[in-house]
Amino acid sequence: MLKGAIICPDQEVAERLEEPLSGTGILAVIRTIPHYPSAHELTRILRANAPQILFISIESLSRALEIITAAEEQLPGVQFIAIGRTADQQTLLEVMRSGVREFLAMPFQRQSVWDAVLRVKEVLDRKPVQMESTDLVFSFLPSKPGVGTTTIAANAAIAVSKLPDQRSLLVDLDTTSGMIRFLLQLDNGYSVLDAAARMFQMDESIWPQLITTIGHLDVLHSGHLNPDMRLEASHMNHLIEFARRNYRAVFLDLSGGFERFAVEAMHESKRIFLVVTPEVPSLHLAREKISYLRSIDLGDRIAILLNRCQKRAIVNPDQVEDLLDLPVLMTFANDYQGVHRAMTAGKAVDPGSELGQQFAQLAQYMLDKKPAAMEKKKGLSEYLSIIPSVSLFSPGKKAAN
Repeated sequence: MLKGAIICPDQEVAERLEEPLSGTGILAVIRTIPHYPSAHELTRILRANAPQILFISIESLSRALEIITAAEEQLPGVQFIAIGRTADQQTLLEVMRSGVREFLAMPFQRQSVWDAVLRVKEVLDRKPVQMESTDLVFSFLPSKPGVGTTTIAANAAIAVSKLPDQRSLLVDLDTTSGMIRFLLQLDNGYSVLDAAARMFQMDESIWPQLITTIGHLDVLHSGHLNPDMRLEASHMNHLIEFARRNYRAVFLDLSGGFERFAVEAMHESKRIFLVVTPEVPSLHLAREKISYLRSIDLGDRIAILLNRCQKRAIVNPDQVEDLLDLPVLMTFANDYQGVHRAMTAGKAVDPGSELGQQFAQLAQYMLDKKPAAMEKKKGLSEYLSIIPSVSLFSPGKKAAN
C-alpha cells in the first residue's frame, strides 16, 4: 500500500480530503501536518515516514513551492498532488512548472481523488521513490545463553558510534531475558515492544521518547519481562526500515531462539555475528544454528566471533574453525574483571584494554575499513581426539524455529 502525507494549514480542507483517500484501498495517510514545516522539520518528517505521495496545500504558493523543491531533493521520486479550495490559472501554471501534474479542489469528489491517486501510482510503479538508507544492519546471535553476546553487541555499537559520522542504533530483541537495559543502566520506561506497538504511527516526535541516547548511540532496550507481549515479523520490517533511514549503523541483539521476528531481522542484516565460546555445549549448538541458517539461505552472512579466549584454551581457534566449517572472524579476550567494572559503571569496556581494542577492531571491520578474518587452518582430527566421548554431530537435530 502506498504511503501519503498531507501538508495543509487549512484544517477543513485536510479533513475533507482524508475521507475519500481512506476508501481508495491503495493509499494510507500516515501523517497530516497542519502547517508548512520548516526545512529541518520537513527532513525529520520525510525520514520518519518516507511518504511516496505528498498532498500539499497551495494556500501559500511560495511556501508550497519551497517544500516541493526541498522534498524532491531529499526524497527523489516522491510525487505531489496539489490541493486547495480553489486555484486560478496563474497559480496552476506555477504549480505545473514545479513538476506537479495533479490538482484536487474542494469539494473532493471520490472518483476524482481515486483517479488522481491511480495516475500517480502508475508513475511510482515505473520510478519508485528513492531514499538514502544504510545497509549496515548487524545481528548478534548467541550459540547459547551466557556466551557474552550482549557485551559484544553493546560494546561494538558504542565503538562504531564514536567514529566520525556514525550515528548508530542498538536494539535489544531478547524480549524474555534482554540485558542491555541492565548493562547500560537505562531508566527509560519505554521498550522495543512499545516501539513495535507504535510502528505504524511512528513519527519524529514519538521516536525520541522511546530511545535513550548515549553519545552518538541511541538504545532501544527490551523492557521488563512480559510473556504476554509478542513482536510480529511485520513490526520488525517497519522498525528496521525506519532505522535504515535514520541511522548509519544498526545493531540487533537477538535471544538465539529463532523467533519469527528474529529470523526476519537476520534476513535484513548484512552480517549475522554468531558468538561462541571454546566450550563443547556452545560449539555443538553453534553447529546446529549454522545448519539452520544455511537451510534458510543465510549461511553466507554468518561470521563467527570467538569469545572468552585464553592463551592455553583446550579448544583453540583453528579447531573451532574446523568444527564449524567457517573461519573465525575475531577472537575476544576473557577479561572478566574488565567486563565487570564496565557493567558496574554502566559503561563500555575500557577502550585502552586488550578487550576494548578488540571491540574497536570489530567496529572497523563492520564499516569495511580493515579486514579482520583469520586464516582457516586444519585441525579437526586433533580436536576430535581431545573429546572423543562427546558427539557433536548427532543427526536429526535442528535449532528451534
